[in-house]
Amino acid sequence: MIFCLEDDSSIRDLVVYALTTAGFQAKGFPDSRPFWQAMEDEKPELIILDIMLPGEDGITVLRKLRTRPSTAGIPVIMATAKGAEYDRVIGLDSGADDYLCKPFGMMEMISRIKAVLRRYAKDDRKSVLTRGKLKLDDSRHTVTSDGREITLTLKEYELLKVFMENPGIVMTRDRLLKAVWDTGFAGESRTVDVHVGTLRTKLGEAGEQITTVRGVGYRLE
Repeated sequence: MIFCLEDDSSIRDLVVYALTTAGFQAKGFPDSRPFWQAMEDEKPELIILDIMLPGEDGITVLRKLRTRPSTAGIPVIMATAKGAEYDRVIGLDSGADDYLCKPFGMMEMISRIKAVLRRYAKDDRKSVLTRGKLKLDDSRHTVTSDGREITLTLKEYELLKVFMENPGIVMTRDRLLKAVWDTGFAGESRTVDVHVGTLRTKLGEAGEQITTVRGVGYRLE
């Protein structure tokens, strides 16, 4: 089941129709009130979430989803206005898995949904990764720095995990975009820089282990 939270009825109906035609089950909601009511009865496989909504906006809905244990693991694709880079960055930093720029094609939407679901379907190894003062426990989804637990967003956590799985290897921005966001996000390399910056800040002294390789990308020492 896929939920689509979109206040424009023409877009919402088209999305639900396209999903149904592609073999998915789908439900549409015009605002957050019926959406939250439906979430009490059923947890979807994925949520398509518009940012501009009446009442409770999409970013607020996303942050609530990510802070609730019962919904934190549900993949979310944000729908944003074309050219709204700030909205995309805020959405991704708040835990969105991907985004679609309006107007978007139905084939593109289906392709992105399948890509996100494939990533979530992977049977990732549960392990404890350590590097210097950093420890990442993937089975508990926790990160500690010199014994102090660090609170990270979903994307910051996934970014750190990529670094810790590839210590000493220079990771280009394109490679990080592909690994964490499952796409190239052409022209969106600043998204990586923003996330690396906030990750370093949250890690404190241990953040110095993530070094910048000029003109290439980043490396975890």
